[in-house]
Amino acid sequence: MCDDLTAHEEDAALARIGLNRRQFAAAGVAGMVAACADAKVPDKRGLAEDMVDIATPDGTADAFFVRPARGSHPAVIMWPDIAGLRDAYKEMGRRLARAGYAVLVVNHYYRSARAPVVGSMAEWRTPEGQAKLKPMIAAITPDATMRDAAAFTVWLDRQPSADPRKGIGTCGYCMGGPSTLRTAAAAPERVRAAASFHGAGLVTPGADSPHLLIAKSKASFLFAIARNDDQRSPADKTVLADTAKVALRPAEVEVYNADHGWCTLDAPVYDKAEAERAWARMLALFKGL
Repeated sequence: MCDDLTAHEEDAALARIGLNRRQFAAAGVAGMVAACADAKVPDKRGLAEDMVDIATPDGTADAFFVRPARGSHPAVIMWPDIAGLRDAYKEMGRRLARAGYAVLVVNHYYRSARAPVVGSMAEWRTPEGQAKLKPMIAAITPDATMRDAAAFTVWLDRQPSADPRKGIGTCGYCMGGPSTLRTAAAAPERVRAAASFHGAGLVTPGADSPHLLIAKSKASFLFAIARNDDQRSPADKTVLADTAKVALRPAEVEVYNADHGWCTLDAPVYDKAEAERAWARMLALFKGL
């Protein structure tokens, strides 16, 4: 839900730290990631990482694959937000890998371009960034995401660093939130945990609403909802919890004291305290893989 209302809230968040959008963009994503992560350079110690190509029914998807340098570990598929695979999500993938996971951070825009399509969330907010991304967003369909998810799980099961005896986890942010539900339904025998952070459009009136896929999965779920998303759709949290209960799927549903985008390192509304709390809940969820 990166709409005009969210943009106004991002401007307010920047004003509170004494920046406007131009200054935020000029700071550069690397600087913002470093500031948010309390690190001057990406921490790659003890990790192996590559950009990889994965065959899907629709073409070749590029992705960032990062994992501990030794051993075989539970795998996680990470779906970025609307601005796509970029440095901020590579750093988030590295952090998860340091926690003991083989992490595939995907480029959901691969049908249109290789990553990075834009360099930061700030670039998405520019007219040029929106003109570039909107046709790519329109090219992504629910069925296409499920085909991709199935292909990603097969690819991960073939990697020596990903333990096929363990379940696969998935996490997604903003427009990546619904992708976690589609991943869980696309490979129910493999995907055992799914975490959505400020997920957009999890509950819709349509027959293809993502929340209906809970019943087609065998996963446990975490739904971390932004307070401004909850203000606009207050019934969604109840629908998610009730749907999971009927489907007999474990689900943690919580509204966080932060705005849409708060978990993403280069977002203007990044909230470290609430992001850390959400991250801890994700790690607790993934312990069951």
